[in-house]
Amino acid sequence: MAEVNQRPSRPAHGSSPGAEGRSSVTSRFERFEKRQSELWRLTFVVLFFLVLAYAGTNWDAIRSMAHRYEALPIGLVALVALFGIYLWKKTSEISELRGLMHGLEQRDAEPPSDKQLDQLFEIIARSQQGYRDLIDSFDDVLLALSLDGQIRAVNRSFSDLVDTPFQQIIGKPLTEFVQDANGDGMELVKRAMPRFMERRHWEGVVQVRLKSQSSVFYFDCVAHAMMRADKIHGITILARDVTALRKNEARFTELFESLQEGIYIVTPEGTILDANPALVRMLGYDSKDDLLKREVAEIFVDQAERKIVQEQVERQSTLQGREITLIRKDGTSIVCLNTAAAVRDSAGHVVRYQGAVMDITERREMERRLHQQQEFARRLVDSFPDLILVLDISANYTFVSPRSKEILGYEPGEIAAIDFGHCAHPEDMPAVHALYGDIVAGRQTFASLEVRVRHKLGEWRRIRFNFSPLWDAEGKNEGVVLSGRDVTDLKRLEEQLIQAEKLAAMGQMLAGVAHELNNPLTAILGVTELLRERQGADEPTKRQLELTHRQARRAARIVQNLLEFSRPASPHKKSLDVNSLVERTLQLHEHSLRRNNIEVEFRTQPGLPGVIGDANQLIQIFLNLVTNAEQAIREVRDSGRIQIRLASNSNRVTITVQDDGVGIRPEALPRIFDPFYTTKRPGGGTGLGLSICMSIIREHGGSIEAETLPAGGTAFTVYLPIAVGQPPELLPAPADVRDVPREAVRPAAELLKDRMVLVLDDEESIRMLLDEGLSAQGLQVDCVATIEEALTQLTRSAYDVLLCDLHLSSGGFAVDGREAARRILETAGTQKPAVIYMTGDLVEDGEDTARRELSFCLQKPFRISDVLAMLRDVLAAAPAETRQS
Repeated sequence: MAEVNQRPSRPAHGSSPGAEGRSSVTSRFERFEKRQSELWRLTFVVLFFLVLAYAGTNWDAIRSMAHRYEALPIGLVALVALFGIYLWKKTSEISELRGLMHGLEQRDAEPPSDKQLDQLFEIIARSQQGYRDLIDSFDDVLLALSLDGQIRAVNRSFSDLVDTPFQQIIGKPLTEFVQDANGDGMELVKRAMPRFMERRHWEGVVQVRLKSQSSVFYFDCVAHAMMRADKIHGITILARDVTALRKNEARFTELFESLQEGIYIVTPEGTILDANPALVRMLGYDSKDDLLKREVAEIFVDQAERKIVQEQVERQSTLQGREITLIRKDGTSIVCLNTAAAVRDSAGHVVRYQGAVMDITERREMERRLHQQQEFARRLVDSFPDLILVLDISANYTFVSPRSKEILGYEPGEIAAIDFGHCAHPEDMPAVHALYGDIVAGRQTFASLEVRVRHKLGEWRRIRFNFSPLWDAEGKNEGVVLSGRDVTDLKRLEEQLIQAEKLAAMGQMLAGVAHELNNPLTAILGVTELLRERQGADEPTKRQLELTHRQARRAARIVQNLLEFSRPASPHKKSLDVNSLVERTLQLHEHSLRRNNIEVEFRTQPGLPGVIGDANQLIQIFLNLVTNAEQAIREVRDSGRIQIRLASNSNRVTITVQDDGVGIRPEALPRIFDPFYTTKRPGGGTGLGLSICMSIIREHGGSIEAETLPAGGTAFTVYLPIAVGQPPELLPAPADVRDVPREAVRPAAELLKDRMVLVLDDEESIRMLLDEGLSAQGLQVDCVATIEEALTQLTRSAYDVLLCDLHLSSGGFAVDGREAARRILETAGTQKPAVIYMTGDLVEDGEDTARRELSFCLQKPFRISDVLAMLRDVLAAAPAETRQS
């Protein structure tokens, strides 16, 4: 203050040199302030409108970005507003400073007071502190250097970086705090300094190491020259720490190079900008440069696919998991999984595509093979004849094979929705559940069980199930596998075979019984015939003989029918009379019909055309239809009626068998001709009768139909083709035992008298009958029971005729009558007798050698008149004087 009071006072008028200087400074300050204000206002207005224009023109592009940047324009406007407020504040400080300077200019005659000077210095210090705070607020490093490397100024970021206070940094060389990481930094500075002095600007990334630390830092630097009087007197450097970015780039590069997936960057035009080694290897190229020379179109198999992928990437922010096919350098193709994204510029235009591809060719090949194996397994299960069921340990179905539809009538989904064992017969369910429990518990590893299962249509099917455990990968039981085979038809076939064996045994028994019955019937017929021819018998005796003879003929007819049924002849088709076929059928079934009070209404149709067929097979058809009609009637009543109608049209004969029985359900009609299908109760039939009938009828070129009558009952109609140009043949009467007038059976005395006849038969009654009956007609008869006796007789006499039984027995052994006749003929020498065979079996017509040997054969039971007629025919063909040779 003393110094201030001792200052010289300025003159009142005029201007001193100091006043002139202050006036000059003030005027310059005003001009600077004016220009500065104009510049700041212009800058603020330009920045404000630029922000609005950017927000308006790029709003759509901003909204289309992957991240939400709609608030970016608003933030920019707010930043410009804050910057304007900051400038206004600094301008106010300058204005305050200018006011003080103006006050000093007006009062230049008086020196400024200490208060004014302190106020001026405070404003200047505050302004400097504001600028320092502004610089210290920068996150980047800011420093000013002299040309020789001395530090003139730094901000707080540099001080924190080197961990040194400001006072210990200013005036020190920069190399005292940092050094080049490679050790050759000074040489680079020396070489680059002339170029910097020329351009006064430099940008780049430097790698430095802090002396206080061992780690390396990377800085992105911008250097500007500080000018004074158009000369460079220092350098300002703004450095941004990019160490973390460089490390991230290094990690990205390492990841980029080491990834197994192929990474690519391409342009929308198809130029490959970059690719990692994995993609190079994937596509089979020797180097990255070799791949980069290619266009994207060259590595796509299908250009249409490439276009689709490009359109999808442009529509979506990211395309994930799109399967594409690429071409390798050697021309082979690979299947890849592509993930891609589009990178856009500020205007929203796509500048490049980048993404990753994964080679899934081997995976697809494995999937293809796995699919083939699964498809093979599926087809194998589908074609497997058995039903496959898989259950878990809770007895829930986890798999049902499609065979369930065919075997049980249920779709797989229907079975899976019902409880295990629901369709099984109640009597079989305990065994099924017990066996399932044993398999789950491990007490058994394999077992079989035959189960009755109800079909969806209601019928019971027999299924033979095999039970086995289902093991998981660890060997634990996780369920049960059942394979079931429908054995219903097999069981029926077994029953049918058993029945067939029974029928075969019965047929053999019937044949034996018929054969044995024919011998006594022959004796009865012969004796009654002889007794009827004797003179002197009274009328009662004649009537009794006639009754006996008639009943014997009836018995002979029954035996003949039994033989025909038990030993059907081999198929031999010829023109047949249908009337005779139906009559023979009714004769065979006459006893059963009469016993069950079944009336048969049948009228023959004279003039009915014949049909071509086998008599035995057609009789079998009609017998089956009549039997079925009889059983259908017996199910509903104790008596009934069967109607048999014959008719013909232009080319076929129709035979209709109609009953008034229970009838057939409409839903069963389509299946009644199926093998093993029956509508009868268990044990009532095998289900093969109608199937066999249809087979025989089709073999004869005909057809068969069935219908249920509205009034009750069923009608079966058989259609057989007419035998064109062939008259029908009547069936011969059984055993051919019709009455013959006595006069017709008396042979000529001169032809039979004194003829020698040898009878070989093991049945005594036959020998006695022939001996008495033939001797009464003037023949000389010798009877023997064995072949040895016959050979002995040949040594004594020569015979005109040999009557030989076809089935002989000697010492408990059967002897073929033809073999016996051959030995007798060999022993007879040149005087060989004519041979007439006798048999109780059926004799069939034929042309083979065996049938020619039986050209003269008597069918038992026969009468003496039949024997005499046969002898007459034989002896007429071979007179006594020549004998048979």
